[in-house]
Amino acid sequence: MKFPSTYKLSEIATILGCEFVGEPDFPVTGMNEIHVVTPGDIVFVDHPKYYDKALASAATTVLINKKVDCPEGKALLISDDPFRDFNVLTKKFKPFTAFAKAEQTSYKVGKNSIIQPNTFISKDVVIGDNCIIHSNVSINNDCIIGDNVIIHSGTVIGADAFYYKKRESGYDKLLSNGRVVIEDNVEIGALCSIDRGVTGDTTIGYGSKLDNQVQIGHDTVLGKHVLIASQVGIAGCVVIEDEVIIWGQVGITSGITIGKKAVISGKAGVSKSLEPNKSYFGIPADDFRSKYKEIAAIRQIPELKKEIEELKSKANRDLKSSQI
Repeated sequence: MKFPSTYKLSEIATILGCEFVGEPDFPVTGMNEIHVVTPGDIVFVDHPKYYDKALASAATTVLINKKVDCPEGKALLISDDPFRDFNVLTKKFKPFTAFAKAEQTSYKVGKNSIIQPNTFISKDVVIGDNCIIHSNVSINNDCIIGDNVIIHSGTVIGADAFYYKKRESGYDKLLSNGRVVIEDNVEIGALCSIDRGVTGDTTIGYGSKLDNQVQIGHDTVLGKHVLIASQVGIAGCVVIEDEVIIWGQVGITSGITIGKKAVISGKAGVSKSLEPNKSYFGIPADDFRSKYKEIAAIRQIPELKKEIEELKSKANRDLKSSQI
């Protein structure tokens, strides 16, 4: 997310009520998560495990909970709770605002697009040409819908990210201010949920098709012509490259990449990045050749166990014979 104008480091520190390291007039132009930061952005980090990654990222201001050596050309904001203060900045620069009236409109709809009754379209949404948005669809703030898109009933575009920090009092939510961007010629089935990015975009690429009841997590990016069958659940920050096919009830963990033209069979559990141009199945998912070898080996276990028992019995008989 970019701020409406450039702020000084000292101004951001005043908003947060925290110390800073760097020149007071050091420029700050926005805030983002680490996977989408650009120069001028603030990134937050609150665990020593990720300090080096944050300090070496493209972000030029690091919101951190320990005073450390500041890399050249960067600045620090020293906070006792960077997670909390990242939310403070979200509320300051991108607060949630509700419609004053149900009939209030601040969205744009392109030529020949059809919006069925009981559809909710929030502020600053853009819908392209020749789209069909069926009844009871919700499209939340700032989402972008391309041309020739079909969205079926009950789908929610732009729900908040599932992103929490464990506290003694319970779970503290990281506020979302990103978007969902749906490119041209996409079709989305009924009762799908596509979460918006925390600070960036969740993207459904050109020509992709989603079946009913598909969940797409925050900041996930689908490439072109991706095909996803029913009841697939994809976590946040996943990259799915062009022409991937994912069959029903597959679960995919966060922060991984599915290579181009990979095919994932139904009910697979994907816990690591997958190479392109291969077919996968199982839990954890692996390519067909490796998985079938694994299954063949498992099927040999009863026979191997039987052979071991026979060898033990023979060894005992031989021992008794030698003692007579």
